[in-house]
Amino acid sequence: MRDLSTKADTTFFVAAFYKKVLEDAALSPFFEHIDFEKHKPRMEHFWNFVLFDEGGYITNVTAVHVAMPLKKQHFERWIMLFNQTLDAHFAGENTEKAKQRAALMAWTISSKMA
Repeated sequence: MRDLSTKADTTFFVAAFYKKVLEDAALSPFFEHIDFEKHKPRMEHFWNFVLFDEGGYITNVTAVHVAMPLKKQHFERWIMLFNQTLDAHFAGENTEKAKQRAALMAWTISSKMA
């Protein structure tokens, strides 16, 4: 398998991952009110920012997610689906970087929740 290395890869990954999230009984209730097609470009931009240093991303993802009624098990499930999706399609340095960054973000956000 090849590494996660282009914007097209990010677009594919975001679509594949959030398809799993939206079909997941534990996570879908948190996202069902979101218009995925409108939100998807922001998520792609975020991951391009994280992985490829693409500029211009300014949203505070921690603040957005801390406001949601998420629990530790939701973050664990999110990470599991995230890693499963990556492992099914990609392998390499950026793929591992994505996993590490996602784990760090999940830990950071969950640690700020009451």
